[in-house]
Amino acid sequence: MEVPPGIDPTKAHPSRRYNYWLGGKDNFAVDRKSAQVVASAFPTVALSARENRAFLKRVVTHLAGAAGIHQFLDIGTGLPSAGNVHEVAQSIEPTSRIVYVDNDPVVLVHARALLTSEPAGRTAYIQADLRDPDKILANADLARTLDMSRPVALMLVATMHFITDEDDPYDIVRRLLAALPPGSHLVMTHATKDHLTSEQYASSVEANERSGVPFRLRSRAEFSRFFDGLDLLPPGVTSVVEWRPEVPEAERPSVEDVSMLCAVARVP
Repeated sequence: MEVPPGIDPTKAHPSRRYNYWLGGKDNFAVDRKSAQVVASAFPTVALSARENRAFLKRVVTHLAGAAGIHQFLDIGTGLPSAGNVHEVAQSIEPTSRIVYVDNDPVVLVHARALLTSEPAGRTAYIQADLRDPDKILANADLARTLDMSRPVALMLVATMHFITDEDDPYDIVRRLLAALPPGSHLVMTHATKDHLTSEQYASSVEANERSGVPFRLRSRAEFSRFFDGLDLLPPGVTSVVEWRPEVPEAERPSVEDVSMLCAVARVP
């Protein structure tokens, strides 16, 4: 992969590392090395990434269909791959509007692939950091693309575990939700420590520190706090494997191997 101007190929980035786990080619050696460090403590991390992506498709299908949500704010978009939010949503409702947000300049290089909207709908891409929600909400492209008086699905898929406690993750989510009208939805997935022994947890923390990417595993209770005051959709807080699955239980990977929590909730 060629290095676009303004990008430091010596620092790993979550979006490119995720791309590697999904089998993509838009990553650098440093991203692959970082991914392998994480895998040394959590060998099924690539499986977790794939199951997270499968959840994304199921949840967008539900929101654009049965829930009637046709606007999406996808923060922490990552690099384009099969089944992006706009592809799933617009296959169900062509007028769907999607705003993608990411802080990786490599994603900006590929943004054209994220902007291939159906003629009846609209997409936009914002280069910004989740740690500055006010900047995201004030962006002119967001205002031109989404009608913030109508329900929006806020997508924080495999994103919040990169926000450490020093950045006050709960306040970030509260500020984003405060801008959304009733009937909006919060969709979140998050790596969890619930299935790890104390030794495994220590090993995972150490590996994440060596990987060069800040990371914070959270418990079910810590994850559930993000949804305080919202109306959880069934089945509530659960594994991405168990959120409205489309395959029989015997064919699903184990909750322990995936180790990824999820929930979808409605803003009252």
